[in-house]
Amino acid sequence: MATAAPAAPAVREADVRTRILETASALFYERGVRAVGIDLVLQESGAAKATLYRHFPTKDDLIVAYLEREEADFWRVWDDAAARHPKSAVAELEAHLQWIGERLARGNYRGCPQINVAAEFAESSHPAREVARAHMRALRERLGALAKRLGVSRPDALGAQLALLVNGAFASSELLNPGEATRVLLAAGRALLAAAR
Repeated sequence: MATAAPAAPAVREADVRTRILETASALFYERGVRAVGIDLVLQESGAAKATLYRHFPTKDDLIVAYLEREEADFWRVWDDAAARHPKSAVAELEAHLQWIGERLARGNYRGCPQINVAAEFAESSHPAREVARAHMRALRERLGALAKRLGVSRPDALGAQLALLVNGAFASSELLNPGEATRVLLAAGRALLAAAR
């Protein structure tokens, strides 16, 4: 009678993949993806080269996994904020601007990972640019849907303006003092909503 193989090696393999991705993510965010080589990821993660390439066949695969990881975290926080305000689109919008402002105020904040990585690659067909574009489209779609719930006459225009506000804040965080990011975002969001009404 055959017995099933123990699950422990698969768990260890998943742990190794997670450690590689966490290490690469921290390095990519802190230094930029072009400045970080695979050798540095290997050194910092303690993984073997063969192991890294088994999980991420190319550096581009590792970059895409990093962006997907960051995107999952972004939408998790977004969804949590939205779930707290199912009946009030205004309260939901303000909740999003609040947590985004708090994110901008973090001492280690270096901008939106998708925007940062997209800026490092000139080729529009690069896999990282494609992930970044999809993230930006999803942000605009979600803000457009929120604008429809706000009951304004031109929700697509408001959604585009809000997307520009949020992406502009991500790209311009160094222009803001840490204590003012949330206040500026909330004031700008309220002004856009008032103008749209």
